[in-house]
Amino acid sequence: MPVICTIQGYCIGAGIDLSSACDIRLCTKDAKFTIKEVDIGICADLGTIQRFGRVVSSDSWARELAYTARYFGAEEANHRGYVSNVYATIEDMHKAAHKLAETIASKSPVAVHT
Repeated sequence: MPVICTIQGYCIGAGIDLSSACDIRLCTKDAKFTIKEVDIGICADLGTIQRFGRVVSSDSWARELAYTARYFGAEEANHRGYVSNVYATIEDMHKAAHKLAETIASKSPVAVHT
């Protein structure tokens, strides 16, 4: 079953863990992301490191983020392929997510659930 994730505001820790496990990610223009574990001296858990590099368009960029814990914004996340689209408002994002879910739900379950 496809999972659509919507992100607004800060996406840190469990937010990155969960969103990287989703099939489709959408965010608002104010979204900020980081893989923060290196700053607190722990290993990223729940598969973030394993998934994030496969989700984005650059393994090098994924490693940079994991090693530096720097924040990146919505436009950079979109440019690098972490999110599909960036929306001006949370309302616009939720409308787009619902429309996307309806479109996917209208397709053959055999094709969608593979």
